[in-house]
Amino acid sequence: MSSLDDFNKITRRNELLAPHTWLKVGGTADYLIEPRCEDELAAVIQCCRENGVPVRMLGGGSNVLVRDEGLRGVVLRLAGDEFRRVSIDGTTVRSGAAALLSEVMSKTVKAGLSGLEALAGIPGTIGGAIHGNAGGRAGDIGQFITQVRVMTAAGERFTRSREECSFSYRKSSVDELAIVECMLSLKEDDPDAITQRMRKVWVTKKATQPLSHQSAGCVFKNPRGLSAGDLIEQAGLKGHRVGGAEISDRHANFVVTDEGATTSNVLDLIDAAKSAVNEQFGVDLELEIRIW
Repeated sequence: MSSLDDFNKITRRNELLAPHTWLKVGGTADYLIEPRCEDELAAVIQCCRENGVPVRMLGGGSNVLVRDEGLRGVVLRLAGDEFRRVSIDGTTVRSGAAALLSEVMSKTVKAGLSGLEALAGIPGTIGGAIHGNAGGRAGDIGQFITQVRVMTAAGERFTRSREECSFSYRKSSVDELAIVECMLSLKEDDPDAITQRMRKVWVTKKATQPLSHQSAGCVFKNPRGLSAGDLIEQAGLKGHRVGGAEISDRHANFVVTDEGATTSNVLDLIDAAKSAVNEQFGVDLELEIRIW
């Protein structure tokens, strides 16, 4: 039976996770392990399974809130160049799961491929974007996916075709432990026209969202036909602060954090927003961020 000690070269013990998330809050993980290739990833996952060690996958940390008490077990983060490669062949894009969504978007725009510009301003990795079907009013990433390579909690590897995947609002059926690689199909278009559309999306977001602050993007999913941000604002909580965390005074579906903020501060704001919206409008807000 293998041991986690076998992976000392790629392991950090008692690693504070706050710096690895966009909200910059949260406690430590027993182990943060950063596999450099697919075989190493499979070996770590199999070791965790053999030893009964809990394991989670961390992408760009843009949609995760880590509790102050931290996590037991292993947090995995894909670190090697193999997981960040992006290649383009015609209208087909192949990307490692750890590539930043913004980087993939930039390369496709330069190549005259249209589709991903609608996702401008969304942080994180492309693997995380697929897992949560990231998107906005202009579309989501799921509509472009043709193939996803994944790895299960048992270290098994397989490829899911488009027909084997389903995507809905901020959700996908790609729920294996790790997304390793994906393929997307885009459309040819004039690079200048694509750039203009991307800039328009970016300018709109910059004007309405606190993109210069520490945040994890939208905290809640929009209820059908409604805006979570509008409901929270109408409930009187825009700008409401607890400790070092605040419901953004620019967009009420964002929580921003300052130095000294804790996860408890953020959770208190989440609870306050859910309670106020439910009491005043009878709407149950559903979280978009994941709480660990």
